[in-house]
Amino acid sequence: MEHNNNEEELIKKLDNISIMLERTNINEYIQLLQKPGRMLLINFSGGLARGFGMAIGFTILGAIVLIILQRIVMLNVPLIGNLVADIVKIVEMQL
Repeated sequence: MEHNNNEEELIKKLDNISIMLERTNINEYIQLLQKPGRMLLINFSGGLARGFGMAIGFTILGAIVLIILQRIVMLNVPLIGNLVADIVKIVEMQL
């Protein structure tokens, strides 16, 4: 009787482990590891997307900063206005 109870507990634990492994999608991960070319393609495309996103984000952020600096120059604040005007001139020459 006790032996049968232990088997039932073991079966329940194995079922729980099986369900947990299915939830983690371990099978898909193992299949991905078996195809290094596919993993390389996925990582490469992910890197391209991140790089493109950073470039677009930096461009937008830089444009916003330049607009703010130009508006500060238009306010003609004596000390800050001259400094910002010089920075804007340098940036515009570089573009």
